[in-house]
Amino acid sequence: MASDWGGMVTAKNSNLGARATATLLAGTVLSAGIAAPVMAQQAAPAPAATPTPAAPSTTTVVPVPVAQQTRVVKTLRVEGSQRIEPETVLSYTKLRVGDTYTNESVDQAIKDLYASDLLADVEITGVEDGNLVIKIRENPVINRVIFEGNKRLKQDKIDKEVKLRPRQIFTRTAVRADVARIIELYRRQGRFAATVEPKMVSLDQNRVDVIFEIHEGAKSKVRQINIIGNEVFSDGKLRGEMATKEARLTTIFSSNTSYDQDRLAYDQQKLRQFYLTEGYADFRVVSAVAELTPDKKDFIITYKVEEGPRYKFGDITVDSAIRDFDDKKLAERLMIKKGDWYNAKLAEDAIDSLSETAGLYGYAFADVRPEYQRDKEALTMGINFHIAEANRTYVERIEITGNTQTQEKVIRREMRVAEGDAFNTFLVKRSQDRINSLDFFQDKFEIERKEGSSPDRIVLAANVEEKPTGSLSLSAGFSSLERFIIQTSIQQRNFRGKGQVLSASVDYSTYSKSVELGFTEPYLFDKNIALGGTIFRRDLNSFNYLGQDRQTTYSQVSTGFQLVTGIPLTEYWTFSGRYTLSEDDVSLDQATFYTGGQCDPLKAGRYYCEAVGNRLTSAVGLSLIYDSLNSRLRPTRGQRLVAGVDVAGLGGDVRYVRTRIDADKYWRVLGGFIFSLSAEGGAIKSLESSRGAGVDTVRITDRFYLGEPQFRGFDIRGIGPRVQRYSFSGDVASGTQALITGKDQFLDDSLGGKYYYLGKAELEIPLGAGAAELGLRPSIFVQMGALWGIAKPAKTMTFDQAKDGSGNLLFNADGSPSLLAKDNFIKDANGNQYYVVSASDGVNAGSLTTCAIGFSSSTASPCSGTSINAPYNVPTQPFIERFVGDTPKPRIAVGFGVNWNSPFGPLRLDISKALITAKGDDPKLFTFNVGTAF
Repeated sequence: MASDWGGMVTAKNSNLGARATATLLAGTVLSAGIAAPVMAQQAAPAPAATPTPAAPSTTTVVPVPVAQQTRVVKTLRVEGSQRIEPETVLSYTKLRVGDTYTNESVDQAIKDLYASDLLADVEITGVEDGNLVIKIRENPVINRVIFEGNKRLKQDKIDKEVKLRPRQIFTRTAVRADVARIIELYRRQGRFAATVEPKMVSLDQNRVDVIFEIHEGAKSKVRQINIIGNEVFSDGKLRGEMATKEARLTTIFSSNTSYDQDRLAYDQQKLRQFYLTEGYADFRVVSAVAELTPDKKDFIITYKVEEGPRYKFGDITVDSAIRDFDDKKLAERLMIKKGDWYNAKLAEDAIDSLSETAGLYGYAFADVRPEYQRDKEALTMGINFHIAEANRTYVERIEITGNTQTQEKVIRREMRVAEGDAFNTFLVKRSQDRINSLDFFQDKFEIERKEGSSPDRIVLAANVEEKPTGSLSLSAGFSSLERFIIQTSIQQRNFRGKGQVLSASVDYSTYSKSVELGFTEPYLFDKNIALGGTIFRRDLNSFNYLGQDRQTTYSQVSTGFQLVTGIPLTEYWTFSGRYTLSEDDVSLDQATFYTGGQCDPLKAGRYYCEAVGNRLTSAVGLSLIYDSLNSRLRPTRGQRLVAGVDVAGLGGDVRYVRTRIDADKYWRVLGGFIFSLSAEGGAIKSLESSRGAGVDTVRITDRFYLGEPQFRGFDIRGIGPRVQRYSFSGDVASGTQALITGKDQFLDDSLGGKYYYLGKAELEIPLGAGAAELGLRPSIFVQMGALWGIAKPAKTMTFDQAKDGSGNLLFNADGSPSLLAKDNFIKDANGNQYYVVSASDGVNAGSLTTCAIGFSSSTASPCSGTSINAPYNVPTQPFIERFVGDTPKPRIAVGFGVNWNSPFGPLRLDISKALITAKGDDPKLFTFNVGTAF
């Protein structure tokens, strides 16, 4: 049964007089009855003569002085113990057989037993004759601890905080403490209306279930933030600097609208930092008061501030006790200038800059202390940066810990300083960036600096925390490029703990398939030489659109391998070489694009028919790479430049020279924003002889292509030279012929280009910690690029233009030329003309034959009959081919995108608007990719 909290303390002194009883009882009630009330249990009802804790409120017990009687303890025993040994009970009192005792010592013994938190009721009898009996009722044992009503706080979070556990001794003090802990947990969540009501259910064998009934209540929001005393900046401006936000419709998704005491202190610091960066050096927060509304639903926060006057920088000097430094030159290089508005952040940056400069010269522990000279009359703040004398520091040792899988040499070879070298902050920072770029360890790894065995010695500690470097993934997704996608890959980026990369992948989609196996050794024979290789098979289907239907044009199957090596020249410059051997088989669907066993230019286009065939490409390539990025995965500063050239023709069937340049630069701006500039370009020149008029010497499969995904705002291969084929409706004879120019009603074949350039400026926008943990990285961007340079392809077919009776050329009502169908006389495989048997042959009329007169069922049989037959003609309907897009004119697009490491795999969303286009370009507003790398 559930019981209310109550309690009773009983002290019996059987044969003493009324005065002694009153004295003992009063002492017991005052010392124990109020401070430690316990549950009243049915199993042990209290004697009727014993007062309850409520008695003092209605009846006053006045101790009556009596003469102290000293007695000797003749016997001493314990009754009522079940789990607790009698010796344990006696150990909590000072009563011993043979010792003397008084009423006060008996009273103290009762207090001591209650203080043990083991007992629910204590009674001492036999006080008059010295045969003392301590009668006890033990506190129950906790059977279960149950929480009810907790929806916002999970069970495991509460379990970590509360101290009550099953099989522990139940005490009311412990319950009260746990109630306070649970309420504090809810207050941390901003739920100040939460209440906790403890209850106890008595069980047999002196056991109880403790139940905490929790009423969580709503989160206490910040209804209003008041600021008193601000004159220079508005309330809205100052609220914007705070982490805490007012509960409004515009902040419905913010987690900072709930009250948090720690956040209140943080906001005071934020206000001070803001004013200090604006020049108000005397600013202070006089008070910050948070008031809870009567309904406990909202808080009203009020700040009282004093802004003070605005200061400017005064004289800025550097006083260095290190003789290697020129004080005047150091001061000139600082970003602080006399007369500028005072900014505390610039002062902090100056300290960091001077410390970094000292570190570059080997002074690891240089002490830079600013000495502020405030002039309240002139309102200036002069600063003298004093650099204390320090010893040049040398690296005593490098400690590497935490690497359980990665071999130590993998980490050490990324260090740009060695034991015994002079300390250099730049090289230490570079070492840190290189280790981070391995992506073997926790994010934001830092090399700790510790004092060595002497003042001129330093210890560099690389305490790494390894993270999984192997990945096994099976993902499915949908791409606006490739429709349905399935990807399977396995990769170990730290194979055997040596930093080796072993990978295998299989990709399948509607328009592409690939299988790749790769291995890379970054340090061959422990030398700074990288060697890697890849074996691949790639199937690619090119396509175009007719209406909403996407149809394959040609298929390219590439099988081969590539070997790559890299040799560092300096810290940032690397020389790379590669060799590729690939067999490419280009084919067209015979059922769609072939006629009589031959590729039909009318169906496929002359340019695609020219690409059909099997070719072997043997190419060697060289690259020069400059890389100072702080991270190869998510760079925030630094730059990268790659200039490469590939030459095909060392054997094989294909000969060309192709060159490319790619450059990227990153800056961290405006706090957490990351701004980047990217530029790339390429050119290819064939080394083969001319293949005829209207045929470019660079094959269609070796050219550059531009569009989605590298150029957002345009469809895949949506930029550059292309042939658009328009057909006609109606006919010339009836005067209804018209050119069909609807966007989705003509064939559009991208032909690629020999030259291209592409530039991009992008600003990555920082989000809060919660969004960052989800992997959300939004950005805005602008791109510019072009693709051009191939020879104008020869027309697939030319058609005669109709003329009137006077010989004048005719045009259709829409302004297009009136074109006549072209005769297309059909022949058999041996080149014999087909004829249609005339109606004069009553038996074979309408049949096809190779006889100009009469009929024969085969070319081997003689012709019989006298019918005069007409040649079999299937006229080719007229069409117009337009070669467009071959121009270096820049195309420009702007847009917004977001990367998200979703549970379904990487996702990229882009909304981009093409601002400047050329004729024939194919813009695209929205693109997305799920389940494939972006």
